[in-house]
Amino acid sequence: MAQREKKVILQMKNIVKYYDTLAANDNINLTLHQGEILAVIGENGAGKTTLMKILYGLEHPTSGEILLNGQPVHLKNAAQAISCGIGMVQQHFMLFDPFTVAENVVYGREPKKGLFFDVKAANDRIAELSRQYELPLNPTDKIQGMPVGLRQRVEILKVLYQNADIIIFDEPTAVLTPQEVHELLKTMKQLSVAGKSIIIITHKLNEVMEVADRAMVMRMGKHIADVNIEDTSVEELSFMMVGRQLIDKNIESLAAGEDVLRVENLTLAGNGLLPVIDHLSLHVAKGEIVGIAGVSGNGQSELVRCLFGLQKADSGTITVCGKNIFNRSVRNVRDAGVAMIPEDRYIWGSAREATIAETAVMGHYRSPQLSRNGVLYTKKIRGFAQELVDEFGVKTDNIQYKTGSLSGGNAQKLIAAREIRQNTPLLIACEPTRGVDIGAMEFIHDRIVEKRSAGDAVLLISSELTEIMKLSDRIYVMYDGRINGEFTRETVTEEQLGFLMMGGKKQ
Repeated sequence: MAQREKKVILQMKNIVKYYDTLAANDNINLTLHQGEILAVIGENGAGKTTLMKILYGLEHPTSGEILLNGQPVHLKNAAQAISCGIGMVQQHFMLFDPFTVAENVVYGREPKKGLFFDVKAANDRIAELSRQYELPLNPTDKIQGMPVGLRQRVEILKVLYQNADIIIFDEPTAVLTPQEVHELLKTMKQLSVAGKSIIIITHKLNEVMEVADRAMVMRMGKHIADVNIEDTSVEELSFMMVGRQLIDKNIESLAAGEDVLRVENLTLAGNGLLPVIDHLSLHVAKGEIVGIAGVSGNGQSELVRCLFGLQKADSGTITVCGKNIFNRSVRNVRDAGVAMIPEDRYIWGSAREATIAETAVMGHYRSPQLSRNGVLYTKKIRGFAQELVDEFGVKTDNIQYKTGSLSGGNAQKLIAAREIRQNTPLLIACEPTRGVDIGAMEFIHDRIVEKRSAGDAVLLISSELTEIMKLSDRIYVMYDGRINGEFTRETVTEEQLGFLMMGGKKQ
């Protein structure tokens, strides 16, 4: 059936959403057809997430209306959205590790046998859904220890169990391996063939081209364009998103200098039988970007915390520029010449209630340019913060606003700016472009490469294989707390990395 003949299942008409004087959504119109996959794309702060929160009942529009099957609805909360057949697969999974697949899926809507939870009915129903939508899962498996790709299937089954006709995916491939991404895109296509209507929020335009029927482009709260995927290209979509042409730059090869970071036989015991970090050794030299690829949960986070003084390891050695920093404090590690972009911008990188200016100097306020004898130079701090905001294009009207007022991508740009501008011999960059748009990604990548070209060392930890392969001179693969392979940029493919990330052995 041609798309123009498909039934219109959803219309969002003239949606306006103000936060104080900021128009997050400025007269937005969205149409979704039955069985269609619609990609909603745009830069950070474009208003995509706000629009989807309105659709899912988490935010209320200042004005405008929502029509489901031609009838107006007023969605006051997520429960009401679910009852109207709208489901959302969250970027951060909401699962209980000790529970089984079936227990997680039916939680809150458990089948009953008399007064009691009917376990058999739950298992049977989930097995049936799993077969119907070709999402292979064992209903009785525990979530604990389950790979990320399978956890996401559980989240999708939760939405299907709730009888959702419209499914919103929020950055669904952020932490998946190439193989898992392929499976997810295949699942989306199967769901659309089964009559489900899908909205996908993503920054990954190659995936948009592969899976979507249509793309809706947003910029600065406005609806820029609707385009059929068969009539467009990645280059055209990126131009519409950022309003300028993006240039794909080749990174020149440099001869690496002496080691800046050396880690030898680092070990960290876990709660189970196996260590979280298992006799791990690596090195990063001057003028070198070294990437660590791995599925989330294989020891990367713990490795970074041990390197930066946030967690004490059990044994091994860590040196930076010849100085021992093993199990030293964060302050000692910073003083040794280490800056870090943390993997979670809110837990480790900022405080939502702090001002943007305060976040801009966190961890670095002892600099002689910013303070003396414990007294902060407020004017200089604000000047420095304004420099970072201007240089890195952080979208804000006032550096005295709270950090929590920034979109996630703009908060990420602020933290990346703060750490890169410290001009330290070593930068640890953990998920440096997580949740940022392609324009900001290009800018952050350029700054990281400039740092490496100036002779500094960069340790890059990222779940984005395209980022690892584009930037890294050398690549380590981590699996189960160990190094499971080492490559140069020229000697590896994305498929090889994905294979090793899942525990395969290097041939």
